[in-house]
Amino acid sequence: MIGKGKAISHTQASMAYGWNQEKDAEVVYSQNITGDTPKEVTAEFRITQELNENCEKNTLSFVLSPTIDDGKYLEKKELSRICEQFMKQMNLKDRQAIAFVHRDKAHKHIHLYVNRIDFKGVAYNDSFIGKRSQLAAEKVAEKMQLTTVKQVQWEKQHNLSAIRSEIKRRHDLTMQQFKPRTFQDYIKGMETNGVKVIPSINKANKLQGFRFEFDKYNLKGSEVHRSMTGGNIGKSLASEKSMSSFLKENTQLKLAGKTVELSTGMTKAIAKHVIKKIISKGMDAGMGF
Repeated sequence: MIGKGKAISHTQASMAYGWNQEKDAEVVYSQNITGDTPKEVTAEFRITQELNENCEKNTLSFVLSPTIDDGKYLEKKELSRICEQFMKQMNLKDRQAIAFVHRDKAHKHIHLYVNRIDFKGVAYNDSFIGKRSQLAAEKVAEKMQLTTVKQVQWEKQHNLSAIRSEIKRRHDLTMQQFKPRTFQDYIKGMETNGVKVIPSINKANKLQGFRFEFDKYNLKGSEVHRSMTGGNIGKSLASEKSMSSFLKENTQLKLAGKTVELSTGMTKAIAKHVIKKIISKGMDAGMGF
């Protein structure tokens, strides 16, 4: 579950958004209020807020978002408990508060509004409220056995590592299986092996590199593996041929529905690689290897 929080001054407008019937809104929690409309609740907040004329941002606005999977099973009773536990974790005590659930999207979430001014006229300290909101949401999620942000991040990172490895495996398979001579051959080979290759083309209409789309993930070549940057793929394609031959076949490429050229940086990197290979082979031949 994710928690976000901030202090606001536009209480009625924000509360009207929370109470928006078009978002299938429903009141799931309230404390120390009797009003039935955003205007009435705002008026009740304002009476208490008049006890502290120095505080301008006198309402606290929170958004509590369970994961999509958790949200499917959370009904009004559980959503009310989330708000109650969150209030305790944030040490908001006996203040005026109201919360609404939005069900208009797959990601069910709660909008919680709390009067920053208590009944003694004391303003709640909003220092680092964003960070504190997230930590409080984490504790509530743990207590209610809901999915925490840390769990989501771990699962995402774990899945991402597997995706990177699989894209790299299919890249290696493409190079071995099809022995592509051009970037276009490489793209076709990767698509045959189930990976969509998306050219990254700059404003000068030159190819800078590639992105790789696989199993709902879209990653830059460098994010997959250092050998899969545009320049390094080019080096692999050029390793078995002369630079002039490689450039002849790759200077004008029809990618993403347009004709593009290699970027200067990519051309230089590939040329440098080929020259080193030629020199190395010449030295090996001269030494009788």
